[in-house]
Amino acid sequence: MERPRHFEDYVLGEVRRTHARTITEADFVIHAGHTGDFFPHHMDAEMMKDSQWGQRIAHGTMTFAIGIGLTAGEINPLAFTYGYDRLRFPRPVFIGDTIHTRLTVSELAPETRRPNHGRVVETCEVVNQRGDVVLACQHVLMARRRDHGAA
Repeated sequence: MERPRHFEDYVLGEVRRTHARTITEADFVIHAGHTGDFFPHHMDAEMMKDSQWGQRIAHGTMTFAIGIGLTAGEINPLAFTYGYDRLRFPRPVFIGDTIHTRLTVSELAPETRRPNHGRVVETCEVVNQRGDVVLACQHVLMARRRDHGAA
């Protein structure tokens, strides 16, 4: 678990990296069952043999859930997630790929609607074992300010 950090403790450009996880066929099946997304691109190995990828591709929502889930070991108790912006899937994820998440603090700004918090934007990149970015997004979080009266 990450140590408690106030807004003022974040440093523009700082990078952190999660541990890695290998994607399995069980992940595909469980995610399809949870979401009801049995789209053939994820579930039909025979159809996908003739596709441009030659095999099934992971659900984007599964890649997001696992990639962001990998960051859960580094939770700041003084911050909360406000949301995610600019979500993209530039490359597919396959069964057997091993992914990790790299987060870079890309923006720090005062928060006008919550003056006792500051807005931290982390650029999240989920990266496979070949170094390819397979998911990119902006994680927006609110971190408590050290001086609650500061605006």
